[in-house]
Formats: sequence, C-alpha cells, structure tokens
Amino acid sequence: MYITKFSRLGAHMIKGLTRDCASSARFSGCQFSVDILFGYVVDKHRFFSSTAAGNAHEGGDEDKEKISVTFVDKDGEEKQIKVPIGMSMLEAAHENDIELEGACEGSLACSTCHVIVMDMEYYNKLEDPTDEENDMLDLAFGLTETSRLGCQVIAKPELDGLRLALPAATRNFAVDGYKPKPH
Repeated sequence: MYITKFSRLGAHMIKGLTRDCASSARFSGCQFSVDILFGYVVDKHRFFSSTAAGNAHEGGDEDKEKISVTFVDKDGEEKQIKVPIGMSMLEAAHENDIELEGACEGSLACSTCHVIVMDMEYYNKLEDPTDEENDMLDLAFGLTETSRLGCQVIAKPELDGLRLALPAATRNFAVDGYKPKPH
C-alpha cells in the first residue's frame, strides 16, 4: 500500500519533466517544473542534494566561494569573517561566535537576529523584505531604515564587504544579562 502511494506521488512529481529528461538516466540539462524531487532541491537546470553524500562530488568546503562580512557589536568592536555564498548571516554569526541570538533558529518567527546594514549601497543590493520579515522587524529593538533579519540576509557575491551592526539589545523573554548560546 505504501509503495503504491509512493509510486503515484513519484509519478505525479516526474510528470513535470520533459520527455528527454524522463528517458535520460542523467538529469543534467533538464528543466523541471517541480521544486523538490525525491530529496533534491531543483534549480532550473541543476539540482542539489540535501544529504552529505550529494555534496561529496563538489570537492569540499575549500572550493566554495566566500564573501567578506564585518559584524560590528554594540560596543563598536568589529569582527570580519568569511561567509560561504548561500549562507545566512545568522548561520555565519553562530559559526563564528558572534552574539546574534536567533531565538527561532531562523524560522522567521522572532526579531532576535535583527541586524542593521551599515551602508545603503549594500542594503539596496538585498532582496526586498517579505511581508513576514517586515512584521517581525516591527517588533525589533532599535529599528532603522536599513534593518533586516540576519536569517533573511543571504550571502551572495555582490555583498562582498558587507558591514552589519548588531543592535544594543533584543526583545526577548530572557532575563537581563542572559547570554544566548547558538543552537
């Protein structure tokens, strides 16, 4: 019974493939009309696995392109880090021991990863915030014109040299003086 349901689901998902792709053993060069196909995230003519085995052929983390990002904490101390393309600033901060809370773990359900883009030129290079992000930003402490949520700022090549200021405080239910630890 489960195999039959899975087969129908698979057939339904593959239905969006062109005839050339369906008959090919390889999927490179094929255009998909589905977003997720059997654990693979599809992006136009390429697809990416979310598993470690799927990344083995890429050559490891050393080959990934990185950008330079500077975080400025509430005391004015700067920390410059290298962030891989495609990683959120929240994840990058956690990996580099930068005190950016992220209480909802990047699920866009809080404002504790609020950052301030220090240069309007870089702010204009970011994707426009979604309505959900704007709703969360309304709850952020020290909101500015260039405020964004760190979980929604994704590293891309044109952001090389980005400078982000961390606000003096966050609005969270933690007791004063509490130092959050990355999840």
